[in-house]
Amino acid sequence: MDNLNSTILSLIGSYLSKELDQKDFDTLQNWINESPDNELFFIEYVKLYKKSRQLGFQKIIDKNKAWKNIHPKLSNFPHTDLYDSEPGVFKLNFNFLRYAAILLVLLGLGFYFYSSTADTQAVPAVVQSAPIQPGTDKATLVLGNGKIIVLGQGNTYNADGISANGKNVAYKDSDTKIEYNYLTIPRAGQFSLQLADGTKVWLNSESQLKFPNRFINGKSRNVELVYGEAYFEVSPSTAHKGSHFNVKVKGQNVEVLGTQFNIKAYADEANIFTTLVEGKVELSNNKQVVQLHPNQQTVLNKASNTMQTKSVDVYDDIAWKDGVFSFQRKSLKEITLILSRWYDIDVVFKNPGLQNKGFNGLFEKNQGIVEILETFKKLGAISKYTIREKTVVLE
Repeated sequence: MDNLNSTILSLIGSYLSKELDQKDFDTLQNWINESPDNELFFIEYVKLYKKSRQLGFQKIIDKNKAWKNIHPKLSNFPHTDLYDSEPGVFKLNFNFLRYAAILLVLLGLGFYFYSSTADTQAVPAVVQSAPIQPGTDKATLVLGNGKIIVLGQGNTYNADGISANGKNVAYKDSDTKIEYNYLTIPRAGQFSLQLADGTKVWLNSESQLKFPNRFINGKSRNVELVYGEAYFEVSPSTAHKGSHFNVKVKGQNVEVLGTQFNIKAYADEANIFTTLVEGKVELSNNKQVVQLHPNQQTVLNKASNTMQTKSVDVYDDIAWKDGVFSFQRKSLKEITLILSRWYDIDVVFKNPGLQNKGFNGLFEKNQGIVEILETFKKLGAISKYTIREKTVVLE
């Protein structure tokens, strides 16, 4: 790992004390991205800090004394043998995927990259009687016979070869008649599904999937993402007599043998994004056939029906399924579109020029919308916001 200098330690300390500005955040993020060893050190450093806060050592991190404060505690950490006695000398050999590493930070620690203070609750510019809440696990399942099942926390269902709890619905393989079902996720909702072949699907807010209640081994396994966003972890074709798995999306077909990928196909967006995490997929429309490899993304322009492929950091596109918003090099327009679906709000730009303003940041999906808006304000992305019922006005 690169030498850990005082500048990086100071940036980590500022990060933990929530004093980073956008420039320093970018510097720290670039250092983390340089190597898996950097990522691992950052993770364990922050984990120890959070643990120390839980034990009452709330002032353990000072940006000018970061190493002096943290190093004695590292001797008691699980990977003691990986650290030498002086800052800048390390022997870390772990090789974590970036998105998995950052996910551990966010989910394991419950930490926000940016918020105005550590222990105070932000107050909205306009206080309303019913505060805007984050989304929850909820969905509506329509069976082939027309039966409607409301899914979500507190609701269970066990019949027709289907088992559902408050977060997931699973199908069992059977010899029943093949019928197509629809799983619909509303705004401010999310839900996961296990198909009869063992394929797992995570559905984001405002999405709908059409799928059969069972498959036939040796024949293509076909589902349709009617609209919205879904992450697929496909049961391999070798387990189903070579049958391929196909996802139909308006304007394209995605054929896979067994892989993990994300498709984003919202009706109110100009493009369809297909991002491959593992394996290989083949995309086709009536103009092109494209093969995707891991860490690549194809962008289908719905108006021109053309596809372009590029390399991406897949974490940014799949973090949503694990409870994280990852906004890297996103415009406020793109960000607020995502937030509007999760919080079921309408966002209005009083100054249209703000829509193209860029922003980098990571948030947990269970954060209140006010905390996120306060972050935008603190970092200068906006100067003011007001909340009226379900409408957020940005200035």
